[in-house]
Order: sequence, then structure tokens, then C-alpha cells
Amino acid sequence: MIRRPPRSTLFPYTTLFRSRRDAIKKGYDQLQELVPMCQQQDSLSGYKLSKATVLQRSIDYIQYLIQQKKKHEDDIASLKKEVMALQIMKTNYEQIVQAHQSQPNHATSQLTDEIKFCVFQTIMDNLFQSFNTNISVANFGELSACVFSWLEEYCKPQTLRESVLSILRQLNSQLK
Repeated sequence: MIRRPPRSTLFPYTTLFRSRRDAIKKGYDQLQELVPMCQQQDSLSGYKLSKATVLQRSIDYIQYLIQQKKKHEDDIASLKKEVMALQIMKTNYEQIVQAHQSQPNHATSQLTDEIKFCVFQTIMDNLFQSFNTNISVANFGELSACVFSWLEEYCKPQTLRESVLSILRQLNSQLK
């Protein structure tokens, strides 16, 4: 026959055990409230989630948060690099502006908007005339066959450069 200790000696132990169990239950309940994936009940049975499920979902959520934190840190680092690059570009442009403004005869070397428009208009007129002369628009097949060769011939950087220089020489002689 097993002898049990008197009930009066078990009372402090059971009270301690019960308070520990209540603290663990309270911790699980708080965890379930904090973790979004644990806030709904088990959809199959309609019962409260098991403690193992609460722990697993909490682990999954913490891993998700760690991934998000890493992604945000990477984004911040990338944005900091971009800000630094933009600051360097800003500094360079400010230096270019200062150098340009400190050049002698700065005011006389500026072209008016009217002259700039005249150069643009002359370039476009020349291109339009060459397009009209060389490109057949009778049907789409002829148009598409001719356009690329026209672009390659009349819109090459070297050809456009020569055209712009010629127009500027003409304007310069007219202004003198």
C-alpha cells in the first residue's frame, strides 16, 4: 500500500503548479493575439488552435518578419546609394554651372530661343523633304521597306551633325 502525504503538505506544490500552468496558458493566449496567422480558429473543426499550431505559426510569422526586415534593410541600403549618387551628380552639375557662368563673354554666347527654334525647324524641314522625296507611302509594304534605309542614310549621327553644322554656319553668316 502506497502512503500518500497528507493533503495539507501537497497544497503549496499544487498551487505552484497551477499558477505556472496558468502563466503558460496566458502566454499562449497573448501569443495567439499577437500573431496574425493565429487569430482565427481552426477552420476545419472550429476549435481553438492547439498550442503546437500556435507555436509553429508563430515561428513561421517570425521568419516572415525576419525576411521582411532583411528586404527593408536592402531597400534602405539601395536608396542610400542612390541618394549618394544623386548628391554627387548635383555637385558635378553645380560645378559645371559655376564654370559656365564664370567664363568670359557668357552673356554674348547665349543663343536665344528663337535661334534655337530656327535651327530645329531647318533640321526638321530638311529631314521632311528628304523623307518625302525618298519614301513611298502608297502602301504599307513600300513604306516599311523604305523607312529603315532612309533612317540609316539620313539620320546617322554623322549626317545629322554635318547638317546642324551647316545650318549653324548659315545662321552665323546671316547674323554678321
